[in-house]
Amino acid sequence: MQDLKISLITVTYNAESTIKRCIESVLAQNYDNIDYIIIDGGSTDDTLKIIDQYKHRINFLVSEPDKGIYDAMNKGIQYAKGDIVGTLNADDVFADTQVFNYLAAAFKQKNTAVVYANLDYVNEQGNIVRKWHAGKYKDGIFNWGWMPPHPTFYCKRELFESFGLYKLQYGTAADYELMLRFIHLNKLNNIYYLNKVIVKMNTGGVSNVSYRNRLKACWFDLKAMRKNGILLPYITIFFKPLRKIIQYI
Repeated sequence: MQDLKISLITVTYNAESTIKRCIESVLAQNYDNIDYIIIDGGSTDDTLKIIDQYKHRINFLVSEPDKGIYDAMNKGIQYAKGDIVGTLNADDVFADTQVFNYLAAAFKQKNTAVVYANLDYVNEQGNIVRKWHAGKYKDGIFNWGWMPPHPTFYCKRELFESFGLYKLQYGTAADYELMLRFIHLNKLNNIYYLNKVIVKMNTGGVSNVSYRNRLKACWFDLKAMRKNGILLPYITIFFKPLRKIIQYI
């Protein structure tokens, strides 16, 4: 399976407290054909000093100002050389050392174009506080508030060439909009659900910092739904947060 090159993009900005764990979870993968890309937004703490310790294992590194995480991801995609592209946030880690082997095997199945999986939310102590069991994709399920966990989303690089990059005008919903556009709007049918936890994700996030941010995130979601063919956006935006409740059970 290791003939399949996988490009992994990590975006960093003042991530000195978490970037070491993130990088080491990548380097611990039992998979050799990794194109590891780090896009730093011009960190002013010790992030770059920590990254420098691993520079011999990083295929591409740049540090410069950007317009946010999705702008940085777009930069990473443009530098990606792999057959497959995915991301790992600077404060997240892979669940085990076989993740890329799981992904490679999944992409070998029936000309798969997109793979997504499950993730666990963990607190600062590493305890699981929420489990996102994504479930199998069915045509039309986005209309009911479903979405795959973006940190587990991997796709063929050629999809970015066909359908475009992350669109910054959707703010914190740029990842949701991209997955809507790729899967729902363009009716992809070669999608593989990998029923494994592959990412341990830190709780929090920009869209959850305050009620104002949550409302803003809902507005971005609504814009994405309207643009990408969701049948009843106001109903969908109601169901979308309700799907999170079961993740705490």
